[in-house]
Amino acid sequence: MIANTMNLMGAAARRAAAGLALTSGEQRNAALLAAAAAIRQGRAEILAANARDMAEANERGLSGSLLDRLMLDEERIEGMAAGIEAVAGMHDPLGRVLAEWERPNGLSIQRVSVPLGVIGIIYESRPNVTADAAALCLKSGNAAILRGGSESFHSSQAIYQCLREGLAAASIDADAVQMVATTDRAAVGYLLSSMGEWLDVVVPRGGKSLIKRVQEEARVPVIGHLEGICHVYLHEAAEADMARDIVLNAKMRRTGICGAAETVLLDRSAAERLLPVVAAALIDAGCEIRGDATVCAMLPAAVAASEDDWSTEYLDAIISMRVVDGIDQAIEHIATYGSGHTECIVTADNSAAERFFRDVDSAILLQNASTQFADGGEFGMGAEIGIATGRVHARGPVGADQLTSYKYVVRGSGQTRP
Repeated sequence: MIANTMNLMGAAARRAAAGLALTSGEQRNAALLAAAAAIRQGRAEILAANARDMAEANERGLSGSLLDRLMLDEERIEGMAAGIEAVAGMHDPLGRVLAEWERPNGLSIQRVSVPLGVIGIIYESRPNVTADAAALCLKSGNAAILRGGSESFHSSQAIYQCLREGLAAASIDADAVQMVATTDRAAVGYLLSSMGEWLDVVVPRGGKSLIKRVQEEARVPVIGHLEGICHVYLHEAAEADMARDIVLNAKMRRTGICGAAETVLLDRSAAERLLPVVAAALIDAGCEIRGDATVCAMLPAAVAASEDDWSTEYLDAIISMRVVDGIDQAIEHIATYGSGHTECIVTADNSAAERFFRDVDSAILLQNASTQFADGGEFGMGAEIGIATGRVHARGPVGADQLTSYKYVVRGSGQTRP
């Protein structure tokens, strides 16, 4: 039953992708704008579906943070609609000439952006991902097969119906966006292991266990990241108030997102100047500090860090802190314990920042800015489908441009190869 259902979806997605690749940017934008309007018009139905999900989640005893991710209100629904409109307002990622050159024999060669094809997207409790993921796939000319979390099943289905209305309004095959209509986990297993004929790539968005399963079981390429072990390095030339504000925001603005800072590294030469200011702000905000021996000696409120703390993604009001002997040791620590996601250096010394940018191998690097800017929307991409930490294809925020591939177009005037 699952196999038949999923294969029918895959075949329909492949057919829809072929037609979608031929649409104009204006037609795809019209579908997005119509979908945004349908979400606004259907907010009562979406809220009713979400109330059902919330009631079931409460019965199952989901945590407060998970309930917050699941909950929709008027403001969040408007945010979904506005996000889709923002994606519609971005440049068309298809048909762009990425590079062009002419060979000595007169051949003119262009590298031109094209869709990836069919994208499978597996995500957990946030129902707004249904809108974000579908919008980015549609903008980039890709068909999408969505599989949301069981907690948000009814909410996601209600949002999905609005997306189909948008596609129909723009005369685009509604099967360009499909949603797996079952909470049976076997559907995920089948999508990952047995749909290589239909899927070109899988994008997971959720917790570590979901992403690990996708990376282990998928038989098609995966775009995503396993963990967000993000660092803030306070260089000896960091200004104290700036360091305090950046660390506080990087950790405590939203502790449960992948761009939240998990470790602070401080130069030994500036520890007495920076640590009390930064630590006081964190403690006042309710954050537990787990420190190395130097931090614990300077800060009685700190808890001794274990070796595991340096490689832990807390996703909570906990942060590890270590004093390092300069930028070399900071870079070494990040290389040893980091996950390749996002790292920040706080410094007024631009040469130190350039050294950090050159030598740290992570997807996103910042100077004097919170790690919580690791977000496609904040990068001006309109939205993102996730953060990629791999080195093949996409890296960093995955927006519409990152959901494209390319082909070569070669123009000649009768050349033959000798």
